[in-house]
Amino acid sequence: MTEAILKKIKQLPPLPESAMQIEAVYQDPNSTFNDMVKILEKDPLLTADILKAANSPLYGFSREITAISQAVGLFGMGTVRGFALASIVKKSFNLDLSPYGITDEMFSELSKKQNALVTSWCLRKENRLMGVLSPAAFLVEIGKVLIAQQIMADNKEAEFRDALAELQDVEAAEKEIVGVDTPEVSATIFEQWKFEENLVDVIRNAQEPQNAADEDKKAAQILKVVRVAVPINGKVTPESVEAAKALIEEYDLDMESFDKAIEAFL
Repeated sequence: MTEAILKKIKQLPPLPESAMQIEAVYQDPNSTFNDMVKILEKDPLLTADILKAANSPLYGFSREITAISQAVGLFGMGTVRGFALASIVKKSFNLDLSPYGITDEMFSELSKKQNALVTSWCLRKENRLMGVLSPAAFLVEIGKVLIAQQIMADNKEAEFRDALAELQDVEAAEKEIVGVDTPEVSATIFEQWKFEENLVDVIRNAQEPQNAADEDKKAAQILKVVRVAVPINGKVTPESVEAAKALIEEYDLDMESFDKAIEAFL
């Protein structure tokens, strides 16, 4: 981690109280479905954000989800935690992703699509992982915000664009120009905010899943597949899907469920 990026992370404000309450409920083994619903319903703006995300056509539900209790019932506490944290965390940052050639709206859509794919792919067969996978999919790219800030502060926008064009690899370009990549920055942000160790580990190793702890390897592999399938511009292409499928075969993940999930994106 570079000193400049680490300084930016240490200057971030603490998580809002609403996020702390959600985390307390989620981490409490004695908490219930109703405890999560009650916490979320205290914040009408957060409720609206969650319902808007949950009603994305990418999830394929035939009926509109009109209540937080419905959302928690359909998606589970782990996934709704991801919806909530994504809404809260992104309001802690001033988004400007111009060095990457994407707009703020495209960046928001990117995380929504990555989470929608991981949810559609894994909600049924890997439900035990969703408490980590959903927030990881929503939040793994947030490190790009601070990397973009550093690129602009150093007046290296042109160099970064050239590196992206030459290397055709976002993380490699980040390391070449800034000295650190998105998963490392994102993981350090959530470490600073005292998120659980396995979520930090999965995010940190989203690019190199083999380096994750044994209990986190599968979630890190899934996250890498999703980031390959849904690249930074948010456009799922036959090429990105084929690259993702090659990783699924390498990692021996569930191809049949992935094929069904990816149909909504093509």
